Amino acid sequence: MDPEIQKMREVVLVYLDRSGGLQKFVHDCKKYNDSKQSYAVYRFIISINPSDIAELDATLGNYILHKPLQAAQIFQSVCFVAIKTLSLIEQLQTEAQISILLKPTHLPPLPSYVLSLSAYPFNYTSPRFYMSEGIVIAMGTVTKYTQGARFLCTEETCPFSEGRFRCIRVHCPGATESATVRTDFVCSLCSSPLQEDMKFRVLGDKQIIEMIDAKILNALKGYSMDKSHFRIQAITLFLRDELANKMTIGNHYRIIGIPACVQNGLQATACIEVTSVHLYKPNGPSFVSDNFKYLLSLTSSSCWRFTAVLANIFASQVVPPGTYNTLKLAILLSLVQTCEKENADYLDLLIMTSDTVVIDRLLNYSLCLLPRGIRHPPSSDIFPSVSKDKHGSASVQACSAVLAKGGICYIGDLSSYKKDKLELLQSVLESRTTTVFIPGKKYGEEADQQVTVSVQTNFWSFVDVDSSSKKHIQKENFLIGQMDVSLIPVNLVDVFGLLIYNEFPSCRLSSPVVHHILKKAIDPEAMLYKASQQFRTQDYEEFILFARNLHVELSSEAESLIQGYYLASRRVRRDSIHGSTLSASALKILISLAKAHAKLSLRQTVLVEDAVIAVLLLESSLTLKHGTSALCVAPNPVFPFDLSDENSLQQRDVHLMQCHHHLLKFIAAYSPGIQINTNEE
Repeated sequence: MDPEIQKMREVVLVYLDRSGGLQKFVHDCKKYNDSKQSYAVYRFIISINPSDIAELDATLGNYILHKPLQAAQIFQSVCFVAIKTLSLIEQLQTEAQISILLKPTHLPPLPSYVLSLSAYPFNYTSPRFYMSEGIVIAMGTVTKYTQGARFLCTEETCPFSEGRFRCIRVHCPGATESATVRTDFVCSLCSSPLQEDMKFRVLGDKQIIEMIDAKILNALKGYSMDKSHFRIQAITLFLRDELANKMTIGNHYRIIGIPACVQNGLQATACIEVTSVHLYKPNGPSFVSDNFKYLLSLTSSSCWRFTAVLANIFASQVVPPGTYNTLKLAILLSLVQTCEKENADYLDLLIMTSDTVVIDRLLNYSLCLLPRGIRHPPSSDIFPSVSKDKHGSASVQACSAVLAKGGICYIGDLSSYKKDKLELLQSVLESRTTTVFIPGKKYGEEADQQVTVSVQTNFWSFVDVDSSSKKHIQKENFLIGQMDVSLIPVNLVDVFGLLIYNEFPSCRLSSPVVHHILKKAIDPEAMLYKASQQFRTQDYEEFILFARNLHVELSSEAESLIQGYYLASRRVRRDSIHGSTLSASALKILISLAKAHAKLSLRQTVLVEDAVIAVLLLESSLTLKHGTSALCVAPNPVFPFDLSDENSLQQRDVHLMQCHHHLLKFIAAYSPGIQINTNEE
């Protein structure tokens, strides 16, 4: 025996003893032994820390990192000796029956161990461990594969025709099913045909995943400052046994695996046999720019001023400061209210507008402030669909809504979608899940399947008021303040968190907007305003990523105000036929708005001032949907006048305090059972 191999075997035994791997191995053996059943293959998973191994023996460490299949054979021989010496599995007969899967805990942080999914050429020829990361864009159903099988020689006089485990086929990384089980294997002793002993076939779970580089998100944004060009192609991942269903469509993962090339007829497909999966969550910035800190200190005298100035100067690269302030504030609130939690506070926006070009530019620009801002292309599906993969199996394909997980999905003009798409959108907005039906017969399965996919994103959309008025006859029996939104199903309008009507109809565009459009047409890269220089797009990106990660809690005063308004509104907004016109989701929307305003103010407690802004925004939205109520807010209550100097900010504060006082009277009149603590000033 090679002395080097013998030395590595000794090191393996020392490492397993020190790391606790030997104890786990003995425990796994006990499970097999207790079953009293003979298997063709006994599979063991061994976790490996490459750093610890390299310290014990550099040669073995090099084997594990660069020759994992040969390293597995060394572990296999050690495990076989241990089983026989300690009598761990009575049924085991030969070393070939042991299948070892090495799972490195990590790889060295060096470029040579990273397999980029967007780099060319793609190095799939080295059968060693690589680390890669990307987003799951397609996910197959779990099927069976052969872990191992026993074969017997058909020649009766051959020793290999006896019932011993001499001819064993075991799955290797990258191998197809035909490499493990087929009918043309021959005996190595007498060259007679081998026949599988079906009683001892060992099956495992297999799932095929399509993963793509995260750079794909930049290509799916409506507008991007990044002008670089890159090539992106999805790669196939094989998840086996305990890793099946460990990945979720739309999530970002880091994986460790061995690349391989699978031959399928005349086509060759590069793939990765995955050994470990880790959910990847990049850390957000731990700071905001100095200009934002200075602005926060300047506006600290009022809880309303900081967000007012933010909205006023926001997106000055696209629209002039001071225009579309209510819409820009709503956009900022929706941006900071994004995360990948199951029960997140969502904030969807539906905008009624005649200025579709300007609004489209503003929304496109805002998308790029998040890592996952997706503009939905009209030619594709918003929600997951099922199709056949390269192997003929069913595969659930990701879509705009799933790729925008933890971000924004901008679906464009809502009036351009057909009835069935709008009904599906309504269902998803209500439940935040969608179900994909997989017919079994079509995809070679015995039974039909249903896959439920979580949709964790905020939706943005708009309706062109001018085009919608041409497509249908407008109603005449409108209530005061109510807009004609009859082109869109009423229930769909209700499930959107906010309905917003922008300030400037196209027939009378404001002079600053016209000047801005003309100047940008002449010089697209020009910085037209001082605010664009002081608060760059990158500053807003960092600010929003910081703000959305803040954990905020409702104060008792804010909670009482929100509950009081909600109960009072349910009483005043009702009719004799349908009951209350205020949907049950309105309370969630109120809380989401209040929390978002607190985050945007860089606070971790929701104050009464945040609740007041939330109420005014929602009441404006309800007025557009159902007409005015007894609260009777002005058409633009959050920004009643232009913000040009400190005096205008002071006037706005006075106006909002009056709104707060008016709101308290409204709650006292229509929800007298609610106790609200107020400060006497």
